[in-house]
This record gives sequence, structure tokens and C-alpha cells, in this order.
Amino acid sequence: MEQAHGGTLFLDEIGSMRLDMQTKLLRALQEREIERVGGERTLKVDVRVVAATNADLRELVKARTFRDDLYYRLNVIPIYVPPLRERPTDIPLLVHYFLEKYNRQFNRHVRGFSPTAMEVLQAYHWPGNVRELENIVERLVVISNHEIIQQRELPLDLQSTRAHLVDALDEEECDLRKAVQQFEREYIRRVLEKTRWNQTAAARI
Repeated sequence: MEQAHGGTLFLDEIGSMRLDMQTKLLRALQEREIERVGGERTLKVDVRVVAATNADLRELVKARTFRDDLYYRLNVIPIYVPPLRERPTDIPLLVHYFLEKYNRQFNRHVRGFSPTAMEVLQAYHWPGNVRELENIVERLVVISNHEIIQQRELPLDLQSTRAHLVDALDEEECDLRKAVQQFEREYIRRVLEKTRWNQTAAARI
């Protein structure tokens, strides 16, 4: 807070902050003053705070793991950034950016992904969001021996959902009912992952 005086302090993953730290942060925001650890002098600070989280703070407030007064203090101008799974059209642009970045870093010459590989990337639900996509592109740039990355080179967990659905549809006895059941299973699993396996929250969704 002292170093950010006159500027902006970015607090990432604010939802993970301990309750005792939340109390200190709330006081600093309300009073615009702090004390150093072990210090005896109160310092005035003028700081703009930007806080980010991938958790639902309203749910944390209900669970009493996040202070409601701090939530309302921070929630002045909320900006919602949809998760990557809700904006698959962004994936080719992000992939292109990360390819350029890691080609330069590792002196590689990967030009892109095949159409089927890109389809898999766009169909995946990305629980780790953009960081997970970046990690996968970095890994593939390092290990691939081809200029165009093929579907078979993608990690198995990316391919499993699409491959499983395609395999089911290829079976002779597959009908609409079976396809719907397969989709429902996958949908419920993704909702459970989104709610961190909270069955009550998943049932509400």
C-alpha cells in the first residue's frame, strides 16, 4: 500500500484473502491510512485499488468467508470478464498470440493448429481459463516436431470429451436418447467442476 501511494494497487485472487487480512484491508480503504508491520507511525495513503477473483464473492459472503462490508467497498465498478469457455471465438486469437510469444522464446517455427485441433481447443471447457490455454500452447511449441500442430498431439484430457462423443455417435446403435444422455453427463460434470463439486450449488444451476 505504501509503495502504491499515488498510484494503483492490484490485488489478485482477493477471494482467497484470510479474514484477518480482510479486516486490515477494509480499515486501510476506509481510513486511507496504514501502519507498517512492527511500526509505530500511521501513514496516509492515496491508492486506487483494483481487485480480481475467479470466485463468486457473493457466495463467499453468504458462506461468511468474505466480509460483506469489504465486498461492498470493493464492488464500486465491477467488470465481469467471461471465462474462456464462454468466448470460444477468442481462442484462435489467443493461440496466435501465444504461438508468436513462445516461438520467439524457444526459437521455434510452429505456424499454427490444424482445423480439427482448433475445433478441439474451442470445444474444451478450460477450467484453468487463459492460463491453461497458454500453458498448453507453450508445451506444444516446445515438443512438437511439426509446423502445424495436429489433433493427435493435443493432451488427452482436451481430446477425451470430443473423442468420446464422436465414438458414441459412430456406434450403430446410437440414437438421440443416447446422445442426449452423453451430453447431460458431460454437462453435469462441467457444472460440478465450476462449483468446485458443491452439489447443492450445482443442483441450483
